[in-house]
This record gives sequence, C-alpha cells and structure tokens, in this order.
Amino acid sequence: MPDVDAVVAAIGGGGLLSGVACAIKNLNPNIKVYGVQAEGAPSMVESIKAGKPVHLDKVSTIADGIQVKEPGEHTFEYIKKYVDDIVTVSDDEIASAILALIESQKMVAEGAGAAPLAAVMFNKLPVKGKKIVCIVSGGNIDVTILNRVIKRGLIRSGRQQTLCIELQDKPGQLVAVSKIIADLGANVISVHHERAGEGTDVTAAYLRIVLETRNFDHVQHISDALTGAGFKLV
Repeated sequence: MPDVDAVVAAIGGGGLLSGVACAIKNLNPNIKVYGVQAEGAPSMVESIKAGKPVHLDKVSTIADGIQVKEPGEHTFEYIKKYVDDIVTVSDDEIASAILALIESQKMVAEGAGAAPLAAVMFNKLPVKGKKIVCIVSGGNIDVTILNRVIKRGLIRSGRQQTLCIELQDKPGQLVAVSKIIADLGANVISVHHERAGEGTDVTAAYLRIVLETRNFDHVQHISDALTGAGFKLV
C-alpha cells in the first residue's frame, strides 16, 4: 500500500511498534507512525515525557496485552527515534472499538488489538481524511470480558439504556409507561418495580427499566415523551 499516510499500533513493552516504526521509516520516512496506550497503563507515554524508561507502580486496563508497567530499554530508544506521537485511550473507548470491529468487520479483537482503532475513532490523532492502517494485533479475549465489553459498547453508543422513573403507586402507571416506550419503538429488556424508600412520598414507587434503543437521539426522544406525559425521571 504505497499511498498510506499513517500507521497506528498499540504499545505494551514496545516491541511491535519498534519493529513497525523502524521498517516504515526506512521504507518511507513521510509516513506517520503513531503509538497507542491504554490510559490505565501509560508506561511509554510517561517514559517519553521523562526522557528515560519509567516504571509504573500500578496499571489497570481491559487491554491486558498492553498492561505493562515499564517499557523495554531498547524499544524505548527505537520509539523515541522513529515514532511521531503516542496517545492514550480509555477502556470505554477500547470497548467501543472492539464492538465496532465485531459489527463492521466480523472480527473479534482483544483490547490491545482494538486500541489503535479506538485512537482513530475518538479523534486522538490528526488523521481525518487520510489513509490509515490500524494494526489489529490480537484476538485473545476472555468470553466473560467480551460480554461486558459488548454491553459497555451498547451503552456508550446509545443502544442500551436504563431509565429510573418515579411513579405514583396506583393502577395503570406501568401500562402508561409501557405504551409510550412501545409507541416510540424501543424494546424492553427488563423491568424492576419497587416501593419508594425513606425520604420519598409514601405513595411513590420506582420503575427501573432497561431498554434496547437505536441511538442517543432515540433515548432522548423517549425521555422527553415520558416527562411530557408527567413522569419524573430520576
């Protein structure tokens, strides 16, 4: 691909990006090379700032493939020499990138593999309108974590939403709420109804309802319709 503008890769210890950056800059120094780390494990970012390899006391991220406390001594030197910039992404952004790969490419990526795409998706790099290669470097993700990641991604994209509604504890309230939600095309996943506790009206009740929605505009439309009908969102 001779017309590539930039290549983006994840950084743990720095081995992958060191090799990629060294090769690319020797083939074509005009191609930008960017590194991506998780916000919870920014060892290379901190090392570049300090001018020497830095050891972090604690790291925490769903991207366990790049959950590294200290970069390699040699990889640090290569990255300092050849890489144009390094950015960080949050676990929520990584989760969204994993979900995007599943939906658009039918590809299951681990957190470290999806981190480069997360950096591009969430505008962490100056690459808009350019031809970019994101290196998706692994698919070794635990099924339990994948399930959580998918749920998190749905919430972040507005396709799953939990609403808590304060109701008057009288017949017909649940029916009225359900009709508004159904008329607006949302799907109910679960419903929990309970009497209000201390500090609230004695006749009040709470309805906690989990919905499948299209996007944040759809969620807002439903919220506006409920408040417009006199219901109080908590």
